[in-house]
Amino acid sequence: MGRLESKIAIVTGGADGIGFAISEGFAREGATVWLSDVDDEKGEAAVRRLTDAGGKARYRHCDVAEEADIRALVEGAIAEHGRLDILVNNAAIAIGGMPVHEMTDEQWHRLIAVNLTSVFRGCKFALPQMIAQNSGSIINMASAQGHIGLDGWTAYAGAKGAVMAMTRQMAVEFGPHNIRVNSISPGTINTPMNEKIVAELGDQVARAWVKMHPIGRIGKPSEVAEAAIYLASDAAGFTTGTDLRVDGGLTAAPRYVPDLV
Repeated sequence: MGRLESKIAIVTGGADGIGFAISEGFAREGATVWLSDVDDEKGEAAVRRLTDAGGKARYRHCDVAEEADIRALVEGAIAEHGRLDILVNNAAIAIGGMPVHEMTDEQWHRLIAVNLTSVFRGCKFALPQMIAQNSGSIINMASAQGHIGLDGWTAYAGAKGAVMAMTRQMAVEFGPHNIRVNSISPGTINTPMNEKIVAELGDQVARAWVKMHPIGRIGKPSEVAEAAIYLASDAAGFTTGTDLRVDGGLTAAPRYVPDLV
């Protein structure tokens, strides 16, 4: 049997990158995965990949900046299966690469809506069912940026730091209901979102990322997925309120921006 056999899981932002890797890992381990995204073509293709490999998966359109979408996603999974075992609040966007005083209010509110408010809403709609069944695992995607500074990413770091603070608080509040709440802080991972940043800011960014990780490379989505599988599984039954850093040593090292000249 797989580590997540018969579990019901929701993964937001699951069409590619870390979200797809988590969905793929969960399905491989026996979970039924409700994968959501805003890109319906990619999301449906992702589910076909999972089901073609023998996994159990559904696709549901969900813009995590919209309360009604998150409610429909969570309530749809519960209505079909009668339970919800795992929620992964993964969906995020990257807006940064600029001094905070040059960021517009529109950019700020968009980033907070997708990266932070969505976590609140996902938990808001999932928790009543988890409380009723007296079990559940919530995994919130944080970031190494919530631990260390990097020029131009104040708002992103602020949102991810808040995700970690909310995670700790919910772990304390809902532990008596046998609900575990943890976060994962990836370092730089080879994802479409980071490829977009490189395309916008230049290849020197990619070279800097490699040098900033003591392990000598950036990470793979599958490596973050393995952390999520552990936190979702019964093996992590006594693990709650923690932030698991999957960052190649980035946050263990002194702050270092390599000279690329």
